[in-house]
Amino acid sequence: MERYVIAARATRYSPADLGGLPDPVARYFAFALTPGQRIVRRARMEQQGELATRPGAWSRFTATQQVSVSPPRFVWDARIRLAPLLTAHVRDSYVDGVGAMHGTLAGFIPLVDRHGTREMAVSSLQRCLAEAPWIPTALLPSADLQWSAVDDGTARATLTHHGLSAWVDFHFGATGEIVGISAKRYRDVRGTPVMTPWVGRFWDYVRVDRMMVPSRGEIAWVLPEGRSPYWRGQITRAHYERAA
Repeated sequence: MERYVIAARATRYSPADLGGLPDPVARYFAFALTPGQRIVRRARMEQQGELATRPGAWSRFTATQQVSVSPPRFVWDARIRLAPLLTAHVRDSYVDGVGAMHGTLAGFIPLVDRHGTREMAVSSLQRCLAEAPWIPTALLPSADLQWSAVDDGTARATLTHHGLSAWVDFHFGATGEIVGISAKRYRDVRGTPVMTPWVGRFWDYVRVDRMMVPSRGEIAWVLPEGRSPYWRGQITRAHYERAA
């Protein structure tokens, strides 16, 4: 696959800087961005939706996610309602090349505490990339983010940071929008990271701050027995901090 890259991120989006990109990626930027708009550096998003807490059981959640584009970084703070009077607090993050997940029940009972492995760091960096449709300028090519042509409706983005590399295939719709993602990602299976097909889809695009972003999405593992969704939700509010 041929790769397309530009040397550095600009402060404003200009289609003239993007010659030679794979056709579906060029169509996406024409759909999602407005020429001359400033590049997003950081964002704060509020979410609500459902998480699969065990097979066949879904629990409601609300979350706030803080995101930095360059360098890539996110902190996802969620509260998950497991029962009428029982709430779990989960923090998922990628900071300075380290992926981590911490969870407590009722604020003090430990549920999960995983961090520091290379597999988790790569998976967390992959999440940064897969969620970039919520910040469309984060998908502009740079020294750290490269695009590769796959076919007329698919292109691969590869993001590098702190000696790590993560890739995601983006699938584009008829009007240029990103309708789905796919990759292979590490899944925790009783404490062992297992490389597993991973897919997602986006829909209900809305215009926010001169950008077209999906308001709803779903993420799933593809297991031998079939597709297994584990996150579905919507963005209820987003605030973008742009380059000076």
